[in-house]
This record gives sequence, C-alpha cells and structure tokens, in this order.
Amino acid sequence: MTVASIAQPQGKTQQQAGLPSQRARRPGLLRRWAAPLVDPAVFDFWAGKINRSWTWERALGRVVERTVAAEGAVTLVLQPNRHWQGFAPGQHLNIGVEINGRRVTRSYSLCDVPRADGRIAITIKQVDGGVVSTQLCQHTRVGDLLDLGPAYGSMLLPTTLPGALALLAAGSGITPLMSLTRALAAQGMPVPVTLIYWVRTAAQACFVPELQALAERFANFKFQLIATQEGGERINSVSLSQALGQPLAQTQALACGPGGFVASARELLGAQVQSFQAEAFSPAVPLNVDSKHIVKVSLRRSGRTLEIGSGEAILPALEAQGLRPTSGCRMGICHSCVCTMHEGLAEDLNTGERSSEPNTALRICVSRACTDISLDL
Repeated sequence: MTVASIAQPQGKTQQQAGLPSQRARRPGLLRRWAAPLVDPAVFDFWAGKINRSWTWERALGRVVERTVAAEGAVTLVLQPNRHWQGFAPGQHLNIGVEINGRRVTRSYSLCDVPRADGRIAITIKQVDGGVVSTQLCQHTRVGDLLDLGPAYGSMLLPTTLPGALALLAAGSGITPLMSLTRALAAQGMPVPVTLIYWVRTAAQACFVPELQALAERFANFKFQLIATQEGGERINSVSLSQALGQPLAQTQALACGPGGFVASARELLGAQVQSFQAEAFSPAVPLNVDSKHIVKVSLRRSGRTLEIGSGEAILPALEAQGLRPTSGCRMGICHSCVCTMHEGLAEDLNTGERSSEPNTALRICVSRACTDISLDL
C-alpha cells in the first residue's frame, strides 16, 4: 500500500518507526565459520531435497491454512522458516511467487497480531488483471511455499495512545487496520476506537463477524460498515461527524485505501484531528496533467532511451515496454524500486512534491516524469 502521508509520533523504536522488523538473532559459531565457504543457492537446492523450507538465508513461508475471507478474497496463514524476523501490527511484507518461471513480488498487509506459534496471516483481494493476487487467490494451496520479505511500514500504534482513535478503511485497506484493531483488543481496547469500513457491497467485506463481536464485547469500540453500492454514502463530512461522535482534537486518525479515498479523508479530517496517518494502495491521480504528453527517459546503465506518458508512474510505464526494474510493494513503502535520478523533474504522485535536484533518490513506483529525465537503470 502506498504511503500517502505519514505523521509519525516521536520517540519510536525501530519497529515503531516503520523500519524492517528485526529480532536480534546472531548466527551460531559453526554457521559463521562456514558462511564464506557456502553458496546459498547450492545449499538451498540440496537442503530442499530433504525439506523445501530449509534454506541458508532465504525467508520462506509455508501455507498452512487457506480460508475464504469474503467475495473475491482469501486469507492465507503461513508458517515462516527461521529466517523471517517478525513484524509489528500494521506492517506489510513482500510476498514472492513463481509464475510461469518468473519470480514476481507484491506487497500485502499482515492482518493479524504476532502469534506465539510464529504464524502470520495475510488477506488478499483478487484484482482484475492482477498476476500475483490471482495466483494467491485462485491457485495457491496448503503446503505451497512463498518467499517472504522483511516487514516494513510506519502506520503503527503510537507508544502513547491519544484520547481516541479513528480507523478509516476502504476496500482492502481494512487489512492493516484489522491488525491494529486486534492489537488494541488484546490490550482491552484502552481508548475509544471507531472503525468505519467502506466497501462496494457487503459481500466484499472481510472480518465483519469478528468486528461485530468486538463491538459487542468492548463498549469502547464502535464499528460501522458502509456499502456504497447498496445505499451507503461515500466518505464525506456528514458521515464522518455522525460516526465518530468524539472530540477530534484528541483523536488520532488512521486511513487506508485507494488514493482518492485517502485524499478525501485527509481533506475532511487532517486539520481537525490531533494527528493523521495514511497509506494508499494506489497513487493519487495528478491534477492538471496532460497524460498524453510524452517525455524521454534515459537509462544510463542500459544505454536505452524510452518514451513514456508524463501522467503515469514511471515503474509501470517502463514495465509496459519490457523492462523489469527491481520492485516490491509498488506503493512507495518498501523502497525496493528506488533509483537515482541524475537529471530532470519528477513529481511524487502521493504528495505532489516535485524534485529537480541531481542525484535524487526516486521511488519510481509512485513518481512521474514531468520532463525528460535520466535514471540510473
């Protein structure tokens, strides 16, 4: 999910600051001694003959449960091997799958809290034309192995909770907020929490029975489901003020969903609440941009020059012409796609900020080229 904006509280630990989660795990003496002599790929090949989840350093997760979460969505429970290093509620991870002989990676939110058995859960909504979501929803089965990236993301519970929390979700934006809700429930719902969840139809909503049960269990927790194609209104000031019903000046708001939804939530609440954090899983549409305007992208390392539309994100534009730049979340969070822009003017599709400084680190999954640019690709 793309970070539309992050207002980050101070005094956070490494996990709370959104850095990859890490459990301190020093390799054993034998492993440290053998490391210079071992080719990880060779080790993985032969160890995999005994147990496919045995690897030298590669984090893998075995699918141990698969359940239908809603119409067009499934929840996969994974048992990671010893190389995966944990997460904090609200974070994401990159999932790698092999499709037609090619390894493809996409980012998914963890929807549970850390468990004693080490298992993790992701809920995937199948996207029309989505290669990885289709694979995971339609073809992945119990026993399959998936590549796991380290957990990352900054939309976490603050170390000191505010007077109240407002959780705003649209579509699959419910997944990280569900993780946070479960974490709050484990703490006894210590502050008033309101979760409003927008979907197209009620059949597409995930976790509803559990959320309704939490609302009955905790007087501090309010839950509202809004189905926009069944009479429910899209996010607006009236629906928010009626649903929240709490002093906004002491409220921290967290929003997750498509870029347009996040932008609307920010406009309606950003100036009224104590703090506002958001993640969007699609870039906001740039305003007043001629999508037909063509710019040249010079790729220094490969020596190629391509033409792309100025109104589209650079990463998918390059992929449409056969390139395969390194990428992960495709949402501006994991920084896997960052490369150096040597020359030109680029705009961040989430924030609208523009940069023309030479040798700028550019997240090409959420950046567009405003002029001809040169990239270190």
